Amino acid sequence: MAKPLYPFVAISGQDDLKEALLITAVNPASGGVLIRGEKGTAKSTAARGLIEILPQIKVRPGCPYTCDPDYPLEECDYCKSHEDVAPVLRNRPFLTLPLNATEDRVTGGLDFEVALSTGERRNAPGLLAAAHRGILYIDEVNLLDDHLVDVILDAASSGWNILEREGISMGHPARFILVGTMNPEEGDLRPQFLDRFGLSVTVEGVKDHEARVDLMLRREEFDSDPGAFREKYAPQTEALRYKLKEAKRILPSVRISSRVKNFIAALCAENHVAGHRADLFLAEAAKAVAALGGFFDVDEELVLRISPLVLAHRRRDVAPPPPPPPPQPQEEEPQDPEDPKDEEKKDEDQKDNEPQEENPPPPPPPDSDNTPEPDESPAPEPPENNRQDEGYAQEEIFAIGDTFQVRKMETAKDRLRRRGSGRRSRSRASQKQGRYVKSGPNLGQGDIALDATLRAAAPYQISRERRDLAITLEMSDIRERIREKKMGNHLFFMVDASGSMGARGRMTASKGAIMSLLLDAYQKRDQVALISFRRQGATVNLPLTTSVDMAGKLLAEMPVGGRTPLSAGLSTTHREVRNALIKNPLARPIVILITDGRGNVSLEGESKGLAPFEEALKLARAMSTDDRVKYAVVDTEEPGVMNFGLAVRLAEALGAEYFRTEDLKAQTLVDIVRQQM
Repeated sequence: MAKPLYPFVAISGQDDLKEALLITAVNPASGGVLIRGEKGTAKSTAARGLIEILPQIKVRPGCPYTCDPDYPLEECDYCKSHEDVAPVLRNRPFLTLPLNATEDRVTGGLDFEVALSTGERRNAPGLLAAAHRGILYIDEVNLLDDHLVDVILDAASSGWNILEREGISMGHPARFILVGTMNPEEGDLRPQFLDRFGLSVTVEGVKDHEARVDLMLRREEFDSDPGAFREKYAPQTEALRYKLKEAKRILPSVRISSRVKNFIAALCAENHVAGHRADLFLAEAAKAVAALGGFFDVDEELVLRISPLVLAHRRRDVAPPPPPPPPQPQEEEPQDPEDPKDEEKKDEDQKDNEPQEENPPPPPPPDSDNTPEPDESPAPEPPENNRQDEGYAQEEIFAIGDTFQVRKMETAKDRLRRRGSGRRSRSRASQKQGRYVKSGPNLGQGDIALDATLRAAAPYQISRERRDLAITLEMSDIRERIREKKMGNHLFFMVDASGSMGARGRMTASKGAIMSLLLDAYQKRDQVALISFRRQGATVNLPLTTSVDMAGKLLAEMPVGGRTPLSAGLSTTHREVRNALIKNPLARPIVILITDGRGNVSLEGESKGLAPFEEALKLARAMSTDDRVKYAVVDTEEPGVMNFGLAVRLAEALGAEYFRTEDLKAQTLVDIVRQQM
C-alpha cells in the first residue's frame, strides 16, 4: 500500500516554490525546477505532492516506455504490436533517482537475461523511459555523479534518450518534468548544470511565528489521520487540478508580442546571462503563468515578476571597467610650489631617498644573526636562556582572512582501483559504483561486464558444446567492468607559526586561504589536516577532517609567536601522513609547507653535530623517498638583499615545487594546490 502524500495545497508558505512547480507542470518546456534551500523546508514534500494535481495520462497496459497513444510515430515496438489494446487512464509516473544509480540503470541497455537464455538482443528500458510523461525527482542533485547529471539533463532538454552502447543503437522519447533539490551547504552544481535547469528557487524556513505554529498544527493533523486531512483539502486539490488542466489547454494559444520579446532579451542582457537559454526559458515560463491566470497575452509586468526564477541562478558578476588614465599635466598651469599637498609629497620622496642609516628598518628577529648565508652551514642557535629569545615569547592570535571560491582542481588519473567517495579527483573504483568506461580481465571483483563477455565468447560458439543457455561461456571469456568515480583527497598544511609569520599579515592571509580550502574540501568530500610548528615543537591543530565548524574554531584560536622548530614540524607531518597512508595505502597526500626555512630549534639538540637547519634538510631528504606524497614549499621570506634562500634548499631536499611570494595571499595557496593536483 502506497504511503499517503501530503497535499500540495496544504503546504504552508513557500509561494515561490509552489509557483515554480506549477509553471513547469503546465509547460515542461520551461526547463524543470532546481530547488535550493535548507534542510526541512518542504522541498521533497512539494515535489511529491505535485504528482497528485497533474491530470492523468492515457497509456496502453504493459507499455515499458509510457508511450502516448495520440502520437503513433513515437510509439515503441510493444505499442505498435498491440494497437488493438485500448488505452487506459492512470496517474503520471513519479520516479525518484537514487544517488547510487548506475548509468545503464538510468539510460537502459541490453537485456542480458534474455541475451543469455535465448540469444536474442533486446533492449531493457531504464529510469528515463519509466519517467516519460511524468516527474523525475532527484533529491540532493548536487551529490549525483556528474556523468549521470549530464545524461539526465541532455534527455530533459532534448526530450529524447539516445543510447549507443553494447552494440545497441536506440532512442525513445523521454519528456519528463525534472525536479532537483539540493542543500547549498553540501556544495553547488557546476555552472553548466545550473544553466540547464529552467527555473531555480531558493527556499527558507518560515520566519513568521504564527505561520510556524500553523505548520506544526497541520503536520500533526496529517500524521494523526492522513485520510481525513487529505479529504479536508480535497476541494482545493480538485480546483487546482482543474486549473492546471485548463492552463494546459490554452497554453498553445498564448502569444508573446514582439515588444515583450524585446523586453525579455533586454532583461537577460542586463543581467549578463551566458547564452540564450535564459531568454527561451523565461518566455516559456511567462506563457505558463499567463495560461494559469487565464490570459492569452504576456505583458512586461508578468515577465518582470517571474524573472528571478529564471535569472537568479544565471546572473554573472561583470568586472567593473578599468579606471580612466590620469589626466596629463598642462604645461601652461605649473604647480604651485606652496601647495601643501606638494610639500607632503616632497617630504615622502625625501624619506624614500634617505640612506638606511638615517632611517633604519625595524630590528630583525633575534635569530636572524644566527641564520647562515645560502652557501654556509647554519650556526648553532643561541641557548634557550639567552635574553634575545624573550622577544619570541610574545604570542598573538590573528583573525581568519577573507574566504573565497576555490577553483576546480583534481588529480591526474592512474590505473589503481580505489575505494571511497568524494567529488574531486577521478579514479578507478573498486566498488560497483561509478561510470562504466571499459572492460578488463576477470580479477574476482564480481562486477561482470556481460557485453564484453559475450563479445569474447562469440567467436568460439560454433566449436563449443551447447548447454542450457543459448551462449556457452568459459571462465576465460569473463570480463569485468572498469568503472570511474570521483574520490576525495588528503591535504596537509604545515604552517610556520613562529613570530616572523605575524609580519605584514602573513598569518591572516594563510588562515583565510586554509579556511577557503576547507570549505571547498567539505563540498568535495576532501579531508584536510593542519599542523603548525612554533616555540619548541609542532602541534596537530586539525587532524584529517571535513568539519568546517571545527576547522574554523581551531584556525581562529591558533596562536603565532616563538621560535621556529622546523624539524619538529617535518617530523610531525611525516607521522600524520604515514598514519593516513596506513589507513588508506592508495591515498595520495599533498603536503604544503608554508615557511621561510629559518629553523632554529633542533629535535636532538646538537648531540649529533647537526645544526637545526641541516637536521631539517636530513629529515626532508628522508621524507622525499615516498613517491605517494607530493610536496610544495611556499617561501614567506621577504625578497631583498638579506635573503638567505633557505626555503629553496628545503624544497630541493623534499623534491617539492618551490614558490616565492611577497605576500602570502589566499589565491597563491589555491594556485599551489591546483598545480600539485
